[in-house]
Amino acid sequence: MNNMQLWQSVCVTDPSAVKPITGKQYKGNSPKPYWLIEQATKTFGPCGIGWGIEVVSERFERFGDTESLHVALVRVWYVLDGKRGAIEQMGQTRSSYVTSSGKFTVDEDAPKKSVTDGMVKCLSMLGFAGDIFSGQWDDSRYVEWAAEESKKRSAPTLNEQQVSEISTLLDGRDFAAFMKWVSKCAGHEITALRDVPADAYTPIINKLKAKATA
Repeated sequence: MNNMQLWQSVCVTDPSAVKPITGKQYKGNSPKPYWLIEQATKTFGPCGIGWGIEVVSERFERFGDTESLHVALVRVWYVLDGKRGAIEQMGQTRSSYVTSSGKFTVDEDAPKKSVTDGMVKCLSMLGFAGDIFSGQWDDSRYVEWAAEESKKRSAPTLNEQQVSEISTLLDGRDFAAFMKWVSKCAGHEITALRDVPADAYTPIINKLKAKATA
């Protein structure tokens, strides 16, 4: 896998998985955390086996009698091409504060939110939802394109038996050139056989068998 293959395979965000940022002093959009968990699982495997989240440290910071902040140092580890990688990022959440109406509020979910915040930041450094964090989501034309692209990428893909059959027929062939051809036919970049659209199975098999008997 080259330096950008992972990034390019996970950077497009499904518009249905985007939500507006609330409770902050700034506006914008953010990917839904559980959708990111799903995407990480598709990419690396089940959480706890192919990737996972660790809380390295956490603390509460107090600012006077009513204001406090929960801060967590979060590590996301993953396995890619047989190698383990890890990224650390800070996540933070207001844990107690006085609202604009003068009501004192304690957020009992602050630690969970801080860990989620850290996880999202870690995954963003691998390219997950990269189109949002790079500012492309501000372009309505891009959002329309992302919706169409997401439909393509969510289509059914090859099952394990089909992947195994194609891998056997590919033995000794130029895998990079083959995937380039598959990506061109699919209309978007595909870097792994497991991500090949299911409806491409028959054309691929016919092409490989024809070359084998040529």
